[in-house]
Amino acid sequence: MNPYELLQTIVFFITLLVLIKPLGSYMARIFQGERTFLSPIMTPCENLVYRISGVNPEDEMGWRRYAGAMLLFNLALFVSLFVMLLTQHLLPLNPQKVPPFTWQLALNTAISFTTNTNWQAYVGEQAVSYFTQMAGLAVHNFVSAATGLVIAIAVIRGFVRRKTSQLGNFWVDLTRCTLYILLPISMIFSLVLVSQGVIQNFSAYRNLPLVQSTSYDKPKLDDKGAPLKDAKGNPVVESVPVKEVQIPMGPVASQEAIKELGTNGGGFFNANSAHPFENPTPLSNFIEILLILLIPGALTYTFGVMVGNTRQGWALLGVMLLILITAFAVLQWAESSGNPLVVKQGIQSINMEGKEVRNGLAGSNLFTVATTGTSCGAVNSMHDSLTPLGGMVPLSLILLGEIIFGGVGSGLYTMLAFAIIAVFVSGLMIGRTPEYLGKKIEVREMWMSILVILTAGVTVLILSGIAMITPTAVASMANPGAHGLSEVLYGLASVSNNNGSAFAGLNANVNFYNLLGSLAMTLGRYVPAIAVLAMAGSLAEKKFIPPSLGTLPTDKAPFALWLTLVILIVGALTFFPALALGPIVEHLMMVS
Repeated sequence: MNPYELLQTIVFFITLLVLIKPLGSYMARIFQGERTFLSPIMTPCENLVYRISGVNPEDEMGWRRYAGAMLLFNLALFVSLFVMLLTQHLLPLNPQKVPPFTWQLALNTAISFTTNTNWQAYVGEQAVSYFTQMAGLAVHNFVSAATGLVIAIAVIRGFVRRKTSQLGNFWVDLTRCTLYILLPISMIFSLVLVSQGVIQNFSAYRNLPLVQSTSYDKPKLDDKGAPLKDAKGNPVVESVPVKEVQIPMGPVASQEAIKELGTNGGGFFNANSAHPFENPTPLSNFIEILLILLIPGALTYTFGVMVGNTRQGWALLGVMLLILITAFAVLQWAESSGNPLVVKQGIQSINMEGKEVRNGLAGSNLFTVATTGTSCGAVNSMHDSLTPLGGMVPLSLILLGEIIFGGVGSGLYTMLAFAIIAVFVSGLMIGRTPEYLGKKIEVREMWMSILVILTAGVTVLILSGIAMITPTAVASMANPGAHGLSEVLYGLASVSNNNGSAFAGLNANVNFYNLLGSLAMTLGRYVPAIAVLAMAGSLAEKKFIPPSLGTLPTDKAPFALWLTLVILIVGALTFFPALALGPIVEHLMMVS
């Protein structure tokens, strides 16, 4: 790592740490119903929403009502986007006259954006109208992120409250999250991104002449659309001259900010944040990585404030930072070492294949670990071009369950499930009933924690096995062997853990991946969400137990290290065989 990249990385983490406390404290005030500097502006808007929707902000919900409201809201979101995708050719703001989606692709995409996955089996600039981008995808970026965040807040209340079944009001939490947190930050950073060159317009696409014309070979087709072949069986091709290029336009900046802030990740363009209209400068790259980690990181401090012990939040943040920085260091080393097959030719170079020069090696690698450690899924480089061990780093971060730092809300509540398991195991080791934050951890909490942690992992392994014996799925792999397995494993891990990024090289727009991917996204989002709300309801009904000499301190470094070890052990036991057959075998083949 050169001095510039080292300085850039240090400044990034310092900036992140500086922002975590004030934002975390602000979010705690919002969800505790306290007054903030935005209250004079937002409180009238909030009250207007309640009056229009008929919500009583004083009416609190048990975990079943809270979960029911969340599922009902998400179902309405899914239906609205599904219909919009099927009818976008009839709707306004469609200067390119893009056609409607097929029902299979519309189903996959609607579930994807509703579950905060943003898996894209289509080319954004060719398949989606401006209206659908804004009224459909961008709106879902806000509300799907808000859904995850308010579930985490309900879980925190489960630890805080005593002998009650109430966890708050889903509609109130959702409204406050959107009005006070997501909208203001997105508006500010949308303007900042516009200043860096991210476009924001409603213009039709522009055709511009090339400075130097070029050409490409195109297969000739017969009357039935089949490729023509010569006497030797080789494809017949024709040279097609290219004298101009089409430049896509659109309202990009308004979607780009919330795409990162809400850990959504769905790009306006197919190239996502590698496209210069989404991420044009090193500063915009810095800002977008910061937005990805900002709310998940700040939520740890919100957790500490709401439970009355900020050291609890710092301990969780320490675990996240330790694993994230370690992952970044391994990825930086792997990509700096380059391909040994190239080095043997006497060329000493880092692996810049699939990366943008304007972002550099460190800027690309930091974005990679940030977007796969969270459930964001945005990319500024092509993960398929990483070295085998380099590619294993983002894959492993996804497989750990999206907890480093995790998605908005979902990262924190999944990390808390890991913390409960760590407390339970340590309690067994010392022969004492485990406690966490003054609440006894019993059978119900353990079952719910196991559901939260293992649902996505089991889904990944089962669907990967099915994919390996399904001809359509196997035919979708661009590369055979170990690398092809990595592509499939990464894709299914991405949808099951609601990440949404792709390894590339996998044709995902086939019925197999559209339908089974939809099932994986649904299970990966809602089974853990319902389980963790059930756990929160159980915890809220328990009485508070004051700490004693036998209580395990969970706000100190030893527990943070133990929690890190539990996370790595669970990940290794679950996925090491799959990783051994994929990236590890590919690495051994490369160096042999």
